[in-house]
Amino acid sequence: MSEDEILSLPTEMIDGLILLGEPLVFRAGSSTILGSFLVKNDSLVIELAQIDGGGEGVLLSIGSLAKRYAHLRGLLKIEWIVHAVSCAKPNLKLRTVLEKRGFIVEDLAGIGSAYHFLDTL
Repeated sequence: MSEDEILSLPTEMIDGLILLGEPLVFRAGSSTILGSFLVKNDSLVIELAQIDGGGEGVLLSIGSLAKRYAHLRGLLKIEWIVHAVSCAKPNLKLRTVLEKRGFIVEDLAGIGSAYHFLDTL
């Protein structure tokens, strides 16, 4: 589905299928991603556990969709949590992209060590 098609889905469908805070496998471009999405207070929380087949460019795609969705819902922040700190086969390009975009490695309560970024809209 395109960004426009996803954003045109009924809110109930997005809430019931995507914004559960539960693991979900999806494709974006050539990448297969394991992640979760959740609206918490005034934030859209995006947690990405694994990105196979690409990686660096998919963050831009997810980020674009996330910003558009957050604006439509009146959310104030997007919180990113990316588990790319201790991968068996680390993607060095992904790490470079994360660091250039301002992600920092933090020890997050209940999650552990992950790249973290809070995007204020």
